[in-house]
Amino acid sequence: MGSPGLINRNNGQQQQQQRLGITEPISLGGPTEYDVTKTRELEKFLQDAGLYESQEEAVSREEVLGRLDQIVKNWVKVISRAKRLNEQLVQEANAKIFTFGSYRLGVHGPGADIDTLCVGPRHATREEDFFGELHRMLSEMPEVTELHPVPDAHVPVMRFKFKGVSIDLLYAKLSLWVIPEDLDVSQDSMLHNADEQTVRSLNGCRVTDQILRLVPNIQNFRTTLRCMRFWAKRRGVYSNVSGFLGGINWALLVARICQLFPNALPNMLVSRFFRVYTQWRWPNPVMLCAIEEGSLGLPVWDPRRNPKDRYHLMPIITPAYPSMNSSYNVSSSTLRIMTEEFQRGNEICEAMEVSKAEWDTLFEPFSFFEAYKNYLQIDISAENEDDLRQWKGWVESRLRQLTLKIERHTYNMLQCHPHPGEFSDKSRPLHCSYFMGLQRKQGVPVNEGEQFDIRITVDEFKNSVNMYTLWKPGMEIHVTHVKKRNIPNFVFPSGVRPSRPSKATWDGRRSSEAKVANNSSADKIEGKGVLDGSDEGKKRKRIDDDTENNLRNPKGYAAMPPSGGEVHEGSPPVGNVSSCSTQSDLVITNSLGELKGEKADNSETESLNNSQNLAGIFAQNGELDGILRCNLPDKGLPANNDTSSSKEAEKLAIDKIMSGPYVAHQALPQELDELEDDFVYTNQGKGSEWAAKGSPMESSLSNTAVEQTNESIAAVACSNGAGPSAYLYPNGGSEELEPAELMAPLFNGISSAPPVAQPKPLIRLNFTSLGKAAGKST
Repeated sequence: MGSPGLINRNNGQQQQQQRLGITEPISLGGPTEYDVTKTRELEKFLQDAGLYESQEEAVSREEVLGRLDQIVKNWVKVISRAKRLNEQLVQEANAKIFTFGSYRLGVHGPGADIDTLCVGPRHATREEDFFGELHRMLSEMPEVTELHPVPDAHVPVMRFKFKGVSIDLLYAKLSLWVIPEDLDVSQDSMLHNADEQTVRSLNGCRVTDQILRLVPNIQNFRTTLRCMRFWAKRRGVYSNVSGFLGGINWALLVARICQLFPNALPNMLVSRFFRVYTQWRWPNPVMLCAIEEGSLGLPVWDPRRNPKDRYHLMPIITPAYPSMNSSYNVSSSTLRIMTEEFQRGNEICEAMEVSKAEWDTLFEPFSFFEAYKNYLQIDISAENEDDLRQWKGWVESRLRQLTLKIERHTYNMLQCHPHPGEFSDKSRPLHCSYFMGLQRKQGVPVNEGEQFDIRITVDEFKNSVNMYTLWKPGMEIHVTHVKKRNIPNFVFPSGVRPSRPSKATWDGRRSSEAKVANNSSADKIEGKGVLDGSDEGKKRKRIDDDTENNLRNPKGYAAMPPSGGEVHEGSPPVGNVSSCSTQSDLVITNSLGELKGEKADNSETESLNNSQNLAGIFAQNGELDGILRCNLPDKGLPANNDTSSSKEAEKLAIDKIMSGPYVAHQALPQELDELEDDFVYTNQGKGSEWAAKGSPMESSLSNTAVEQTNESIAAVACSNGAGPSAYLYPNGGSEELEPAELMAPLFNGISSAPPVAQPKPLIRLNFTSLGKAAGKST
């Protein structure tokens, strides 16, 4: 029996050409005068923001790509002759350069690197010829600088600058003796007899080309994607390695909106982007087309077959075979943060419709170092530039594990917000820093003085980082807890700490309004010893002073591995990793405040409940054709989408897209991620996110990239979450599975525990109040 939502390529090809997307559009309405005006304003805003390269730079890039194509053609003839092939094969020997990623999509900005792929014949090997002979040829060219081969990456890559243009060059070895000039890498036959690295390297080009085929209007798609990429970077949610979304993810999300509103201009597409994804019930997957099984037997994302696929929180499926989940790095914390940002964007777009906001409001940068009172600072250093580059790549790939460990070891009561970038102190060469915002989970009771002792958790993380197989003397990592007022100045522009944040911003106004509205209730809460996270006045000073005193005199329980069922108080941390902090620096009082209050958690639950209630309306609508398709009217919704009735109709249509059964996620998805720490990391480099099939660690778990995600589940959605889960099949049947709450997580196919309703965390944590006698836990 076939996998859920999968269709046969031959049977589905004709139907696929008739419609873009797996459902009918939500609206076929065209632009209004308002849309035309606001789109012009948006395009001017993006131009003024410097997001478009100059004509001179565009010509320079084309010249570099042309020169690079000549180089690889010459290279393949050189190695063909060296392998003593006959003269005819030498003359016919060919290699070809393809581009993918932001450059191929047409949304790259000034100074952006170019993702390129070299496709070579069967006799041109990756190890000896590409990373050997071609690397030697490039190293002897004066135009080439900063040449860094990374052969051991999950997607092997050669990085360099050619006449100042940054190039990321991948290699794919096909089973052909001769590479034709009109080669089409989107054909599945290109994957025949290809090794794993070649399949991954080809994936970037195949996904990019398929996205451009599946959007109704490429120019509107490009403008909207350029806008959303800029917005994500300004709001601090653009980073695949940090657990947010990268370029491929944003492209797929925008492309789906273009399918749902095929005649809309960028102004409306941006507005509907936030409206749709504010209502989206993750982990319902986002897909541009149905998942295809193909004829080559390559694994695709399939939660029924691959237990790990059931743990993905925000599946965004690639449209090219073999389909995979491009957003496997998203954690519960980063999903919560992105959900809040979608809600903020939706509110601003609605305010723009009534002339209460402008485009610059949407793009106001997120004040990361004003949003929290407590932070973790991760400092790394090395002895030279090459060592630091390798060390940074390794540490960045592991930072996500620190987030997962902290949340899990504190029962998700301590939430982390990783900053997607790095910071350098000019006074300290060969050094850089990363930061994470920390806050207590909102909306839950707390006793003042309760603490989070994360010393052991941090030491576990540092020990795992220091297991780096290419570790060299001088590679160091230090983790410290810092308060907002002690954030180092080098993280701020020009090294100058800004004055207090302006209340003229959207976030500042919303924060002030929320404070006024909740002033009376906040006073009552403060009287009970529960702090509301306000950054103002005496309350803020008292919170900071109390926290500082608590950190100097920690009496909390440390999060310890279970040993005979005991939790030891005040035990020293394990491990011999050096740290620049005292042990008390990582005991954080449970009075953490935040800027945004309790709104996010409450609205998330509210949105889910509303969507589940609406799901019943369409329970009997839709048909099975390999995927669940919606029976929306052919004419879509009315062109005028500004009325409340139209908004409600769109809301119902969005819910209809997601109505249907879905395999619920099991508890503690972090356990599978943390299991990765037990494996030796063999892929020290980072390949292109457009080409990667899964995280580097996952390639060492299995030769069959289990992290691949496929769009077949796009239509298989969660209607209520109760009772047994079921998968949809092309023939309209279903297969009953065990209820999710009765299934134990699987580690490499082996059950980790007997079936239980709620698996216990691997590390226990007790909170102790500073006001109570030592040894008494609450």
